This record gives sequence, structure tokens and C-alpha cells, in this order.
Amino acid sequence: MSKLFEPYKLGPLTLRNRIAMAPMTRSRSPDGIAGDLTARYYRQRAAAGLLVTEGTPISRTAEGFLFIPGIYTDSQVAGWRKVTTAVHDEGGVIFAQLWHVGRVSHVSIQPDDIDPVSSTAQIARNSQAWGYTENGEPGPVDVSKPRALTTAEVERVVEDFAQAAVNAIVAGFDGIEVHGANGYLVEQFLNPLVNDRTDMYGAASVESRSRFLLEVVDAIITKIGADRTAIRLSPYGGLFDMGVYPDIEETYVYLADELSKRNLAYIHLMDQRSRGSSPIPAGFLHKFRARYKGTLILAGGMTRELAERHIEDGLIDVAAFGEPFIANPDLVERLRNGWPLARADRALHYGGGARGYTDHPTYQAAEVA
Repeated sequence: MSKLFEPYKLGPLTLRNRIAMAPMTRSRSPDGIAGDLTARYYRQRAAAGLLVTEGTPISRTAEGFLFIPGIYTDSQVAGWRKVTTAVHDEGGVIFAQLWHVGRVSHVSIQPDDIDPVSSTAQIARNSQAWGYTENGEPGPVDVSKPRALTTAEVERVVEDFAQAAVNAIVAGFDGIEVHGANGYLVEQFLNPLVNDRTDMYGAASVESRSRFLLEVVDAIITKIGADRTAIRLSPYGGLFDMGVYPDIEETYVYLADELSKRNLAYIHLMDQRSRGSSPIPAGFLHKFRARYKGTLILAGGMTRELAERHIEDGLIDVAAFGEPFIANPDLVERLRNGWPLARADRALHYGGGARGYTDHPTYQAAEVA
């Protein structure tokens, strides 16, 4: 049998296979609370070895997209408990992805129309959030100019991440994944083309640019333990005006070393070639794997063949699939049996109700119909 379908030991957890469902924003929570529909969506996909939720904002000011379920109020925690209960009832494992978008936001989404916050006051060029248009309707809006966090405010955001991690465990999650990828706040500190600070979180060195990320991880570990703490990274990614800089490899190799010391549940790398960015060079993946000693997950344009090759070569431990899980709730069985994959209607990816969300049939149900 292919290693892809074998159980995998993830710290104290046992994954039923080496397939993860990658985090995907679906915008199905108009009140910011995960409800019964969200629970059904994740339950349908619980055959994956690991489910990672859509990014869930850690605070009111962390938001950049409407209709996203947060994790900073008691009612939101209760909503997510419906999701974790549903997944655990099916024997699944689920991590919450903790999210702060930083400058990828709009004043219409922020409390009292305040400016979004970031590592910088530079606006993200050619970037959009999902907020309220001039007509007051939900829709794509050019991101607003951000305000750079003060040093003291950075420390409070670290505390917000740690509290959100505690909330996730109270909600029944098996662990959390810090969203450190795709041009959001953590990466806004990592990237020296964006980070123009002069304080201890500034662009002067790889160490100072990495300080925010490592403080977030350490604060969470203190609260919930290293074996329930993970992070997603997107080296060479270009989303939301993240330019390619000369010492990318040095930066992420440094992180591989530092995060290895912390014995995390896993690192989840995102290859953004499927999103139009430069691919992660093959040589970089080998170097990162040589330096990072823990479980490594890779997402981005994943196929069964690529997943099996990378796992067999020892490059990764778990393969993450994103968009294929949308129209294929039974993706694991389709991959296992070589059944064809259904294609999702991208017009239904964001917003709306059950249509395009929980109404996709399994392969066998579709055959019977």
C-alpha cells in the first residue's frame, strides 16, 4: 500500500493517513461564528488524516475578510466546538489556523473604521480585501493604508495569538497552526521589503525580522504545549505584495533551525505556484528538510503522484490538498481508488450558503444518482 494512505504518528496523535486538508477561506459565517453548516462541511471531510481550518481571526482588528468565523469571543469558541465535536465523532483530527491579516484589510472591516495595523505603514499594492464597497455591499475592496504597530502593540498582538490558542483548545481543537504565510501579518515582519521598522522587530537582521514569529510561537507553546503548536510558511511567495528578496533562503533556513529546537507538531509549507507566484525551488525544499527535524507538510498544486514521490523520497511527511477537497469531500477515497475528481465552481468558493459548500456528493453517491 502507498505510504500516503498509511497512519502517521504526529506527536501524541495518530493520523489515519498522510493526507491533510489545507486551510481554505470559505466565508460562510455572516455573524463571525462557526455554525451547523460549518460543522457539516468539516465532518464531510474528516477522513483526511489532518484537517486544518480556514484562517480564524485572533481579534477584531485581525480581520480582513467578511463572514469569517473568529476565535476571540465565547460565542465563537462555542461555535467552533460544534465543528471539533463533528470531526471527532468521525474519528478525525483537526487544528485551528490562527490568523491576523495585518495590512491586508480595509477600514470598513475594522472596528470604528480604524486603519489596519502592520509591521509597516506601506500599503500592499495591487491587493484587495473583502469588505464593504462604497455602496455598502459586500465585495472586493482595495486594501487601506495601514498603520505601523508600536513596539508595545506588537507585544499585545503576541498575547492575542496566545489567547486565541487557549481558546482553540477550549473549543476542542487538537492543536493550532499559526498562519505565518501568504503575505499576512507574520510575513509582513519577515520580509525586509515590507518590514521597514527600526526597533527590535525591524529589518536590520534575519534575527530581528524573525523575532515576532518566534515570540508568537513561544507564547503559544507556553500556553498549550509544543506538540499542539504548528505554523504555516510560504517561502518565495508573492501574495499581497510580498516581493522576493536576496536572503529568502537564509531567512527560512534560520527559521528551520530555530523551530526545530521547539519540537513543534509540524511546519506546513505552502508552494504558491498554484496561486501565480514563484515556485519553491527544489533545492530549497531539500535544504529546509535537512535542517528542520520535525514533521513537514507541503501544500500547493498537490497531486497523488507528487505526494507519493515526495513522501517516498523523504522530503515531506504529510501532503496537503486544498481546492480538490472543496468538490470532493471523499477526496481520500477518490485518491486511494483512482476515481476521477469533481471540479468545483470557483464562483461559489466564497460566501453564500450550502450550495458549493456542503452539497457536493461523494463519488459513489454520484454514481448511484
